[in-house]
Amino acid sequence: MIVTRFAPSPTGYLHLGHAYAAIFAHDRARENGGRFLLRLEDIDLTRVRPEFADAIVEDIRWLKLEFEVPVLSQSTRFDAYRAALACLDSQDLLYPCFCTRSDIAREIARAIEAPHGPNGPLYPGTCRALTAHERESKMNADSAYALRLDTQAAARRIGPITFLEEGAGPNGERGHVPVDPLLFGDVVLARKDIPASYHLAVVVDDAFQGVSLVTRGNDLFAAAHIQRVLQALLGYDAPAYAHHALILDENGRKFSKRDRSVTLKVLREAGETPADVRARLGFTSR
Repeated sequence: MIVTRFAPSPTGYLHLGHAYAAIFAHDRARENGGRFLLRLEDIDLTRVRPEFADAIVEDIRWLKLEFEVPVLSQSTRFDAYRAALACLDSQDLLYPCFCTRSDIAREIARAIEAPHGPNGPLYPGTCRALTAHERESKMNADSAYALRLDTQAAARRIGPITFLEEGAGPNGERGHVPVDPLLFGDVVLARKDIPASYHLAVVVDDAFQGVSLVTRGNDLFAAAHIQRVLQALLGYDAPAYAHHALILDENGRKFSKRDRSVTLKVLREAGETPADVRARLGFTSR
């Protein structure tokens, strides 16, 4: 049975890009007699708002997308993320990083040729070389820190792996795609005040909910590499992926939560129907 999910962050109202992603996931599941889940990625408690969470549920119901209840909120899952971190730490794959953004920028500027990933220059691994005593001293001094994954050690542990792409990546990738564990460098998996990054939380929750097909936009295609690494390290079954093209505005830009004119709330209040939205986005009526 195919299990898909739509997992927005309640930091604003849903727009047409969100609607496309939700309908894509819902229809993929329903066409195969599967299950469609709604999940709220609300880890960043400083940015989420209850009114946005309520609006997300209202919008998905208005679109006539059937989802299971109760809706899972990541803010209720902190203990699960801590357990995953403990599992990685037991494999000697985590290290605390005390670098500030300015520290990292200076290190990158000093490098003759700084390696780059999908989001720009990669973290140079400064704190990876700290001794156990140096780490302990900094943590005892109550210094702010992040927990990073030692991706070189992770790559040695898991060996060559792939992820299955059933959609189409930005360059037409399809089938079994070789994973590059070093693509994002030593990614942050948690911070002192936030127990999980996006990458860790989504992997843990997909496994917990039995998600078998991850559907999302091509802008997150590269994320499958590091997420597949975490799945392998944590002993989770690997879902398949179906990435899709992004829905763009008339200027060729991604829709943004800042663009209020295309929120589902505004469209609904203007008299549009769920069928109108589906037609706008190229889906058949149901």
